[in-house]
Amino acid sequence: MSSPAPKSPELSDKSKKYDRQIRLWGEHGQTLLEAATVCLVNVTAVGCETSKGLVLPGIGGFTVADGSTVKEEDLGNNFFLDSSYLGKSKALACMQLLQELNPDVNGDYVEESADFLLANRPNFFDSFDLVIASNLNEHTLLLLAERLWELNVPLIYCRSLGMLGTIRLQIREHCIVEAHPDNRQFDLRLEHPFDALRDHLAGTEVTSKVPWLLVLHKYLNVWQKQQADGTQTPRNYKEKNQLKETIREEMKADEENYEEAIKAVNTAFGAGQVPKSLKAIFEDDACEQLNKKSNVFWIMAKALKHFVIHENEGHLPLPGVLPDMTANTDSYIALQHIYRQQALQDADQVYHKCQEYLKQLALPADSIDERSVRLICKEAAGLAVIRGTRIAEEYEKSSRLLPLVEDNELQGNLTAYNFALRAYERFLSECGNIPGECIVEQDIGRLKSISAKMLGDLGMHATISDDVLHEICRYGGAELHAVSAFIGGCAAQEVIKIITKQYKPIDNTFIYNAITTESVTLKL
Repeated sequence: MSSPAPKSPELSDKSKKYDRQIRLWGEHGQTLLEAATVCLVNVTAVGCETSKGLVLPGIGGFTVADGSTVKEEDLGNNFFLDSSYLGKSKALACMQLLQELNPDVNGDYVEESADFLLANRPNFFDSFDLVIASNLNEHTLLLLAERLWELNVPLIYCRSLGMLGTIRLQIREHCIVEAHPDNRQFDLRLEHPFDALRDHLAGTEVTSKVPWLLVLHKYLNVWQKQQADGTQTPRNYKEKNQLKETIREEMKADEENYEEAIKAVNTAFGAGQVPKSLKAIFEDDACEQLNKKSNVFWIMAKALKHFVIHENEGHLPLPGVLPDMTANTDSYIALQHIYRQQALQDADQVYHKCQEYLKQLALPADSIDERSVRLICKEAAGLAVIRGTRIAEEYEKSSRLLPLVEDNELQGNLTAYNFALRAYERFLSECGNIPGECIVEQDIGRLKSISAKMLGDLGMHATISDDVLHEICRYGGAELHAVSAFIGGCAAQEVIKIITKQYKPIDNTFIYNAITTESVTLKL
């Protein structure tokens, strides 16, 4: 009688609940998410949809700030307000209905407007990891953005008006370790094998049962001897085909590892070099000139640079990850062990250099742990740094805006809509009412005048077409739930990217037109 198969380890309740997202950003990403607190400023449909996208995956806590009460017109587009809350606090209603989605998340609310908080409680925003705001007037937006820039608290500002939506990310500096590139290349080091790999390759007989990496290495050596100019790896289509033919000539019947080796010729070489993006990080002043206030990312980046230049002949640390290969279990595990051990050894050297730098800066040794160093070594080829701009800079003359204008016209409808939405926000500040709410034709003229002055102040000799301005006024300040849900979902993803420090967020403006289903990302 056969023994029963071993049971898989039981998942915790939390792991079951969040299993699908943990597959995306890992346990460490989930831990960062559960430790974060965010603030939602202004209860709108798009703001609530953004918050929904954070409460469901288990954000640590959220606070809703809004000084207004629920009115009839709020009920048509916002699922997080209902008739039982008519005349009551919007902040309370939104907080309670959001918290019902996930009781594990801590919710709080403040019945005060952003203007009141900035004027009377300027330290209110200090404790948040990120602030989400939506559909503010220009005056309030600029005050809030400046305060958060001073505090170094990221701001995601969402607009949703009729069939239009935008997201603007304001962040000083964002360092990304796990960028999750779409086409990750495995670093196999075949052209520059390290000692343990070289010994293994030399001491293992190539058969139909070994991983394709050994097959490829064997015939790479054969191909190298055929090259009169001493070429070490195939550089172009012709040379790669020559190597493929060299392997194919030695095949007997159906040998899967040989077939895999032939396929791997296109992608197996060239990894382990320092890409341009990482070189820029190495040459950055923040990497060159460490101080006590340096982000630990930059300390690890400098240690990584030292390892690459002085200890590893210009190559990156080995990630230690192998692709799947057809082979017998023992030979694959043996090869996998060699790569993992070398990766640990490389990471250990980088870790010890990090400890040296921490000691020089008189910082605690536990500021950087071994796990963090192993992760940055594994992901070294994809490291990225984003340095953002203040929202206020968009309201000042800047050469960055000039490429958006050609022949006195704003380039593209999406760009025109973005500036029209800004004119809409200035209209709210200057006129005190929503354009198109009462007399559409009169408001179109006022909006046109405001937009012309706004573009003139920016040094942009351009106009926004009457059709675009008419569209803005026609909406009368209305949010459509479908558009707000889409923009909110996108914004929630950007928040998660920032909190988990994984995947690259937008840099820095996303514009969406639901009429044409077009979108564009601009750096403003």
